[in-house]
Parts: sequence; C-alpha cells; structure tokens
Amino acid sequence: MKTFFLLLLLSTTVFSQPATKPRARDLGIPLNGKPGPFNAITDVPGVLVGYKTRIEGNGKWVLGKGPIRTGVTVVLPTGKTGRTYPAGYFIFNGDGEMTGLPYLHDYGTGFGPVGITNTNSVGVVRDAIGAWCHQQFSTKKALDFSFGLPLVGETWDGLLNDINGLHIQKEHVFQALESATSGAVSEGNVGGGTGMVCYGFKGGTGTASRMIRIGNQDYTVGVLVQANFGRRDDLMMAGVPVGKEVTDLMPVINEKDGSIIAIVGTDVPLVSSQLNLVAKRVTLGIARTGTYGTNSSGDIFMAFSTQKATYDADTKTTTYRSVDKSSLDAVFKATVEATEEAILNALLAAETMEGIDHHKVYGLPHDRLKAVLKKYNRLNEQK
Repeated sequence: MKTFFLLLLLSTTVFSQPATKPRARDLGIPLNGKPGPFNAITDVPGVLVGYKTRIEGNGKWVLGKGPIRTGVTVVLPTGKTGRTYPAGYFIFNGDGEMTGLPYLHDYGTGFGPVGITNTNSVGVVRDAIGAWCHQQFSTKKALDFSFGLPLVGETWDGLLNDINGLHIQKEHVFQALESATSGAVSEGNVGGGTGMVCYGFKGGTGTASRMIRIGNQDYTVGVLVQANFGRRDDLMMAGVPVGKEVTDLMPVINEKDGSIIAIVGTDVPLVSSQLNLVAKRVTLGIARTGTYGTNSSGDIFMAFSTQKATYDADTKTTTYRSVDKSSLDAVFKATVEATEEAILNALLAAETMEGIDHHKVYGLPHDRLKAVLKKYNRLNEQK
C-alpha cells in the first residue's frame, strides 16, 4: 500500500492551478505591457490548458524503465468543442516537428487540441488527440472525419528522461485532455516541459498574456511556450547579460542547443494569413531573451484566433472577420512581449532536476538573478 501511494505521488496529472512560485514580475524584472488576470494563455476566453507529468525513478538509466522525466501539454483553443478555428504558423528553424502543418498551410484552419511533448512521443500524442476528438465529436457514420489532423509539437528531453523508453501513452494524453481547465496555469517542470533545459538552466513550460485595445474593443493575446533552447552565455533578461554573470551551475553534460514550441492564442478577429504574421513575431520575443537561433534548435510556432466563423448553407460560404492591416501592430507587440515573459516565467518556475544517470540541471537561482539585475540597475524593487 505504501508503494502504491508513492507511485501516485511520482506519476502525477498536473491540473491548471494558481501559481505559488514567484514569476518574472514578482521578482522585479521590468516588463512592458498589461497582462491579463492570470497572465496566461487562458486569459483568452474559452482557451483551456491541461497537463500530464511523469516523474518516476532515480539513478542509473535503464532503457524502458527510466528514470522518467517527461509529460504532455495540451492547449484547447475552443475548449472541449469541435469548432474549427482560424490558424497560422511560422517555422523559424526546422530542426523539429509539428504534425498537421500541411493542412494548416493550405486551408488556414485548425481543429481540436494542440499537443506538445517530447520528440519521441509526437506520434502517440497525435494519435491520442485524434482518438479523443473522435470520441467527443464523432458523427457515428462510416465516413467520419472527426479524428482530424492533430497539431502536435515537440522538444527533446533526453538529457534527463529515458526518451527512448517511450513513456507517454494514450491514457496519459487523455488525462491531460480531461484535466484541461481555464484560469491560472502551472509552469516550469510540468507537462511536456518536465524534462527540458533552457539556456543551461532548468527550462520547461511558461505562459504570459497581454491586454490590448483595437478601436473600441478590448482583446487578449496569450502565449504558451515549451522552452528547451539557448546557450548559457547568450541569456538576457531585461537587457541584462544574466548568462555571462551566472556562469556556474552548468548541467553535468552541456548538451547542444534544444528547441522551442510556442502557441499564440487570441480573441482578436484574424484570418490565417494574419496569424502567420503573428506567429512570425514569436521569433522577436525569443530574441529578446538572447538567442540568435542556433542550427540545432527546432523553433516552430503556431497561432490561432478564437473568433467564430459564420456559415451560410444556402450560398455555401464561410465568413471570417478580421481587423484591418493597420491594427496588426498592437497584436504583434503583444505577441513579442508575451513570448519574452513566458520564457522568463518558464525559467523562474523550473526547479533543479536530476534525471538519468544522475544528470543534473539547476534551476535559475532567484537571489542571484536579482543581484545581477540590481548590479545593472534593472531591478524593479517596488515589486
């Protein structure tokens, strides 16, 4: 019985819940823009986030057994509904994967949840999301397309996780989907971000949002990232070269640069071509944290709008609304700011983790970060 309860604690389904750890703003990092109530992608009305986190075992690596340091993250753009949504994407560097992009490229819409996991689990997550969509939205006819072409991205967690052990299964994805909620979102060592490394520190999942006004309407732009990229000496925070100041606490194995997946959601009425431009702006938010986009980093970004299309059965036409071209700057700026902050939040929430063969990746120490920011006169001490 004691062993059973220990296993329950080690293999956890992480629900979206109020964050208890200090985030970038809490530590006094000066950031621009007005965040939403939860400073998360879930500030966009109707958007849900769910996780499944697997942290099991310690010590020597044994293929198929562990240690396990991995998980899956799901973002549901239209909640637990079968409604399609306009979407776009941008590939900054293609040393990575996101399934479903050919359809998105040609038709400009998405359907169902978006998943993020480790590199070797993309297939099972894709299949599980499709099976969940079929279970939820099936027409019960032989010609049934409710499975869809799921969007699933990845980053590599093999420094800490038994990645070739394939420890994400269909039931784990279903647990993430069923746990998906609105409200505050957990960050750091959770979901697909569990085993990730960012700028030589422990990385993982992070999110942020911005409130904007276009014309007489208020809107929200939210970003969620799975941060597994960057080299230590490039790390910048609020223009301060943090990576050059905190040069110790390096991983036991200094792996090559990893990858980042970013999901941008908004209730601004946008069409696919505009959302392609929004996804492209993620690149600038990442650049603010210091990276120049190394060769081996897979950097793939997807953006969606929650606006509902109007369908006319008589004329067989679908009508989408969109803001005018001159109004896109507000969305671009919000995307850049929220991306930068989401990455910082991922770094600050992530805690030191030891994985396979005692490989250890250290969390960014908050006290030392504040000292560095103060040294460069960039610490907002009112926070």
